Amino acid sequence: MAIEPAHHTDMKRPSSRKKSPAPTASESLARSVRAFLSALGRDPDSSALRETPARVAEAWRHFTSGYRSSASDIFSEGVFEDSYDGMVLVRDIDFFSVCEHHLVPFFGKCHVAYVPSRKVAGLSKVARLVELHARRLQVQERMTREIARDLQAALKPRGVAVRMEARHLCMAMRGVEQKNADVVTVYAAGVFKTDSALAEEFRAALAGPRR
Repeated sequence: MAIEPAHHTDMKRPSSRKKSPAPTASESLARSVRAFLSALGRDPDSSALRETPARVAEAWRHFTSGYRSSASDIFSEGVFEDSYDGMVLVRDIDFFSVCEHHLVPFFGKCHVAYVPSRKVAGLSKVARLVELHARRLQVQERMTREIARDLQAALKPRGVAVRMEARHLCMAMRGVEQKNADVVTVYAAGVFKTDSALAEEFRAALAGPRR
């Protein structure tokens, strides 16, 4: 009796269909924004909102760009040997950040001072360090401390002081709705903590006239 060859019709053939690439961070954010708008009862496909998810995704990539850089990147160049041993103060650095508790902005000014110990940095580096930390989800207290500690790690100064003054929209737009309340935080280390005359010099410099 002739035996017919078996037809292995149940064998799985390699799929010729290519896997879809994983969504980019911007695409994932845009999808989340669409879901957010829908949850608020809005139509994300309406003419007014159709482009909003992509716009918001692009904006939040910028708002959180500090996660894609580091202080070591900033101070990898532009640091010089110098015998100057007085206070260096960069004041009135504007910043905009986002509160990690409610995801609404807080903004204001940051003042950064240090007393060098054989190393000084290009002045733009200090402003870039503030920007780095501002472009992350933040609380002001931690941001003040992190700026100071990163400057300490990069330059090994004799002392560092950071003062921040900010207006928080989470206080102004909701809750107690205090529209004119400012939050002030100060972090001091090294000689700024042990030398009262230097600490007073820092305070006086901040109180001095602006151009």
